[in-house]
Amino acid sequence: MSLATADPYVQDGPYAWFRLAISILLSTLGGAGMWAVVIVLPAVQQDFGIDRAGASLPYTATMIGFAAGNYLLGRFVDRYGIVLPVIASAFSLSAGFALAALAPNIWMFTLLQGVLIGLGTSATFGPLVADISHWFVKRRGLAVACAACGNYFAGVLWPSFIQWSLTTTDWRGAYLQIAVICLVTMIPLALILRRPPPETAFSGAAGSGGAGHRSVRLSPSALQWLLVLAGLACCVAMSMPQVHIVAYCVDLGYGVAPGADMIALMTGAGVVSRLATGFLADRIGGVRTLLIGSVLQCAALFLYIPFNGLTSLYLVSLIFGLSQGGIVPSYAVIVREYLPAREAGQRVGLVIMATILGMALGGWLSGLIYDMTGSYQAAFLNGIAWNLLNMTIAVFILMRGRRQDGTVAA
Repeated sequence: MSLATADPYVQDGPYAWFRLAISILLSTLGGAGMWAVVIVLPAVQQDFGIDRAGASLPYTATMIGFAAGNYLLGRFVDRYGIVLPVIASAFSLSAGFALAALAPNIWMFTLLQGVLIGLGTSATFGPLVADISHWFVKRRGLAVACAACGNYFAGVLWPSFIQWSLTTTDWRGAYLQIAVICLVTMIPLALILRRPPPETAFSGAAGSGGAGHRSVRLSPSALQWLLVLAGLACCVAMSMPQVHIVAYCVDLGYGVAPGADMIALMTGAGVVSRLATGFLADRIGGVRTLLIGSVLQCAALFLYIPFNGLTSLYLVSLIFGLSQGGIVPSYAVIVREYLPAREAGQRVGLVIMATILGMALGGWLSGLIYDMTGSYQAAFLNGIAWNLLNMTIAVFILMRGRRQDGTVAA
C-alpha cells in the first residue's frame, strides 16, 4: 500500500500519536483535582479556622473519590468509549471547583472535593490510559507511559498557576478560575476523541494486536487480584518518601523547603522514569518491567535508612523518583498483555484504584509507625516489606507466563 492510500487510523498510525497528545493534555488539565487542594490547604485551614488534621480531610476525600472513579468510569469506558466520561469529568470538575469556592464550611468543602472533584479527576487517568492502549501495539508501553505522565505534568502546571493566582486573589478566586479553565478546554479536547478504536484492537481473547499477545497459567480473575494486591503493596511502599519526606526533613532539622524540593525532584524524575520504562516494556514486557522498577524502588528505600545527610537525601530522592515513576503504568501494560481487551477500562481502573488506596494506606501506616516508635526508620522498613511482597508477586506471574507457542517463559 502506498503512503498516499495508507490508513492513518490504524494502530500505531499518525492519528494514534495525535490522540496520545490530546490524552496527555486532558490528563494534565484534569489533574487539577489532585493538586489544587494541596496548594490551598494552608489558606483553607485559616479561612475555616480549623486544625491541620481537619484541613487534610479534603485531600483524603479527593483520593477516595479518585480511586473509586478509576474503576467505575473504567467500566463505562469499556461499553461507551472515552468521550462521555471526559465530558462528564469537565462538568464535574467545573461544578466541583465552583461550588467548593462557595463552600461555607470544611464539611461541605470536603464533600465536594471527594464527590465532584475526586470523581471528575479520575476520568483523566486510568480510563484515558486504558483508551489509548487500544490505539497502539508496537509502542503500547511507551504510549501508556506518556499518557500516565499527564498526572505528573499536572503537578508542575497547577501548583504554579495557583501560586500565581493567589498573588491577585484568594483561594476561592483561584478555584473559580480553575472551574472555568476545565470547562472551556476539556470539552473541545474530549470531542476530538470521538473516533472509536479500530476493530483490530479487540481481536483475540486477551491482549490485542497479535504480536503483543501473552498468556499465563492463571485464570483472568486470579491474575487480576494478584495485580490488585501488587498495586496496593508497591504503593504502600512508594508512599513513605512521597508523603513523609517533608516531615522527615523537618525532624532532621533541615526545614520544610528542602523536603518540598525533594518532592519536586521525585516528580520530575518520575516523568523520566515513566518514559524510560515505556520503552523498556515494549521490548521485554510489562511483568519484567514491573519487577525491575520494584527492585530499584526497594533498593532506594534501603538507601534512605543509612543516608540522612541533606545532600545524600537529595541524591536518594532522585534515585527513588527514577525507580518508582514507571511502576504504575506497568500494570496497565500487563493488563493489556494478558487480559481481555474489551475489559481494559475496568481492569486497568481496578488496579489503579488499588495503587491509590495503597498510597492512602501507606501514608497513614507510616504516620502510625512514627507515632509508635518516634522515628521513620521502622516506617522505611515497613515500606520495604510491602515492596518485597510486590516483587514476589511479579516473580510469581513471570514464572507462570507462557510464550505464544505455549512453552513456559524463561
